[in-house]
This record gives sequence, structure tokens and C-alpha cells, in this order.
Amino acid sequence: MKLLSSRRKPLIAALLALLGLAQPIASLAQAGAYPDKPIRLLVPYPPGGGTDVIARILQTPLQTVLGQPVIIENKGGAGGSVGTEVVSRAAPDGYTALFTLSSHTINPAIYTKLSFDTVRDFLPVGMAASLPQILVANPQVPANTVADMVKMAKAQPGAISYASVGNGSPGHLAGELFNIRMGVKTVHVPYRGGGPAVTDVMGGQVPFLWVSIPAAAQFVKSGKLKALAVSTLKRSAAFPDVPTMQEAGVPDFEVDSWYAMFVPAKTPRPIIDKLNAALNKVLADPAVKEKLLAQGSEAVGGTPEALGKVVADELPKWAKLAKDANIKVN
Repeated sequence: MKLLSSRRKPLIAALLALLGLAQPIASLAQAGAYPDKPIRLLVPYPPGGGTDVIARILQTPLQTVLGQPVIIENKGGAGGSVGTEVVSRAAPDGYTALFTLSSHTINPAIYTKLSFDTVRDFLPVGMAASLPQILVANPQVPANTVADMVKMAKAQPGAISYASVGNGSPGHLAGELFNIRMGVKTVHVPYRGGGPAVTDVMGGQVPFLWVSIPAAAQFVKSGKLKALAVSTLKRSAAFPDVPTMQEAGVPDFEVDSWYAMFVPAKTPRPIIDKLNAALNKVLADPAVKEKLLAQGSEAVGGTPEALGKVVADELPKWAKLAKDANIKVN
């Protein structure tokens, strides 16, 4: 019987392979030991920007929950597309994950050539946080309100510029939506991330900036930048005195930003579930919530399916805005 059993093993393995069942069984075995080595969390923006700030708030707590080092790697460029491509080509083993912002659903609408597919090449793990974009200005700019900025833009068509963390970023879309709603023409100046953009606006190279609150919070509080408005329908808890764009007189204006984790397609579901459980546990920690709130962001959490729905809902939304604003990047 033992001999017969040993002869059957190769046959069973061959049949499983034919039926496409061998990989799931191997994946389950792999997931059982996961994680047993460091995890690379790739942030597709430079250090100092909002995505990087939020990732680093979560880094140490995630290490504690997962029992392995979580190594943040920054790889900026092309509105997050450069680093995102790296993850799309990584092994689907849970040891390389993408931590990005909502430009993940904007880039397909504005880039004519992407080497990856937002839906096909990634699987959602979970939403980490959401927050507004904030419109800030260099303190020397003679505009203290959104109305002042509108007057400047109408008086000098095409001469007023605003920075963002890159083409396809939520800040870019916020700036173009502002142009459409107010009938003005401000010029977009894309950067490779929030850190460089904030530095140049403080230095006076660009007068205005749309950026996520974590990238600008400390500089607004210290007076190195002045805040004019936030992009969401409700005010930010971090800056309750800063009006929303709608309160500032811009009708039908809303641009939400979020941060979330994704993994390469074909990553086994048990591995995704472990990462999701770790992320949710970290986000439930009051100390983490407090740190996120200090940066103007709100802990979210939730299932992979909830994040997948956000992606599915936003892709057509941003495609329409990109078409209306004629935003295209080669």
C-alpha cells in the first residue's frame, strides 16, 4: 500500500496542476508561515510628503503586530506611477506592498501611457486614512482668502501658478476643479512629492500649493505657510478655523484624499487577510488615531472589498473630471 501511495503522489500532483489547484495549495502553505522576513512598504513619493508621513506613523505599530521589520522605501516620480510600477512587477508573496494615496485612481484618467493597470495588477488590502487637501500660500502672497486668490487669477489670467505633489495627484485635480468652478486659469506646477513642493512654496518659487494636510501641517502652525481652505465638505479637525472651499464661495467643490495599502495581483488571499487584520488593529490603537489626527487625517480601516469599491467608484469620477478639464500627460 505504501508503494502504491508513493506512486500516486506524482499523478495527483500532475492532476492538481492541470486543474490549477496546485498553486492555491502551495499559496496556503506559504501564507501559513507569513510573514517570516522583512516586508517592504513602497511609498511612491519622496520623504516628507503626506503619504510618507502617514506611512511612518503606521510603520512601527505594523512591525509590532506582524512581528517582522517593515521597511519603507520611497520611490517618487510621475505622480506616484514610478513606484507603483515597481510594486506591480513584484512577486505576489506579501513581502512587497504599495502604500499610496488616491492618485492611484486618478493616474489612469490623465496618463496616456501607464505600464500597469490599476485594477488588473493590484489587489486591495485596506484603507488607512482619509483627509482633505489644503490650499496654502506663501505668507508674502497678497491673498489671505480664496476670494483674494480668485481676484488675483482674474486680474492676471495664466500668470498665477499652484504647485502639487505631481500630475494626477489629488492636489492637481483640486486645482483644476477650482479653475473650472471659478472660470479662472491658474497654472499647475507638478513636483515629485509633497516635501519638495512645500519647500519651494515656502521659498517663494510658487505662490500657492494644493497638498495633503500632513505635508503642510507643521508649516501652517509655525506660520511658514498660510492656509486658505480645505477641499472636503466638512472642515478639518486639525484646522477647524480654515473654511471649506464651498464655504469660501466655490460651488460644488469636493476632493477627498485617502491613503491605502495594495499588493501585487495574485497575492494569496490568506496573506491579504493577515495584512488587513494587522492594519485594522493598528488603526484601532488610540495612540495611532491621535497621531493621525494631529496630521489632519482620520483613521479609516475596513475590508479589502470596501477599498476595492472606492477604487471602482472613483475611476469613472476622475475620468470625467480629466476630460472636462482636458488633463492629459504623455
